[in-house]
Amino acid sequence: MVFLLRRTSAFSIRLATLFGLPCTLYAIGVNPSVFCPSIRTDNFRHISTSCSLYKTMASSAALHVRARSTQYPGSTVARFPVPDDKVDWSVKWAEYKPISYTAPTVLKNPEWADPDIGSFSPKFNALDGAVDRTSFDGIYRVENEVPLNPRGRTGLSGRGLLGRWGPNHAADPIVTRWKVDGSGAKIRHSVSKQPILQFVSIMRKDCGEWAIPGGMVDPGEQVSLTLQREFSEEALNSLTVPPSDREKIYERITKLFSSNGSQVYKGYVDDPRNTDNAWMETVAVNFHDELGDSVSELPLQAGDDAGQVKWVDLDSSLDLYANHSHFLEMVAKERKAHW
Repeated sequence: MVFLLRRTSAFSIRLATLFGLPCTLYAIGVNPSVFCPSIRTDNFRHISTSCSLYKTMASSAALHVRARSTQYPGSTVARFPVPDDKVDWSVKWAEYKPISYTAPTVLKNPEWADPDIGSFSPKFNALDGAVDRTSFDGIYRVENEVPLNPRGRTGLSGRGLLGRWGPNHAADPIVTRWKVDGSGAKIRHSVSKQPILQFVSIMRKDCGEWAIPGGMVDPGEQVSLTLQREFSEEALNSLTVPPSDREKIYERITKLFSSNGSQVYKGYVDDPRNTDNAWMETVAVNFHDELGDSVSELPLQAGDDAGQVKWVDLDSSLDLYANHSHFLEMVAKERKAHW
């Protein structure tokens, strides 16, 4: 099944061992237990740790659209149509009869998925053992023992392709560099006259759409490790490189990911896999190779969940998976690049 969303915790440990990664390089805590004190300034917020700082860019909420797509991905299931004025749960709608669907891969109870409600008692809006069931959007409603999507109706109940009831946490590393000519000078867009940024993009095998190379945060895992792990797996295919190249890749990835990353977004994702009772949330962090001397020089290879991988120019015409285009627009504006 191409929509396999998670790997086991043991896999994460093996990868960390493979590259000799520390448990914490820097942290944007998803779990309350790893949140760090914040230092507020007039323009942005720094999330500080003993190793690094993340500069936080602004974010905004919007009505979800992809989460109401007519046909649920990877299935023949059609959602109950939800018009814009009926999305909010506060709007009474007696006629609302969402289709209930949970994918067969989820019902097989893999390690990354919850059991059905009734066979276990999850602690919603809390850290439930190693599983973080808190939402970046704040407290979400729970009715009839199931959580309700904080952004409203989707036309589908159950979990669909998502493993967790409630929020399913991901991490998206946005790796960028300047587009340069043969002499190393920045190339500017012919219309906007602003320098052009490029980012590492993968083509998802599950839907064929271009996307940021992110992935799911394993229970108890630091988001910092997830960001580096996912970039290594999906963009650099680090699991299959020969031993002679492994050290070079590790050094260059570590150089980039140990720099000050800018937190672009932290919150709900308008993902086509979302349902009334399960939804995607992410932390998107921009790691910029300003001098072009770290990952910019490494040959990209598609790996793990990626079909293809390449450097792509940032531009407003990009049509990417979920709301990844919105993340990139924020990066371009922050770095005063073409969009």
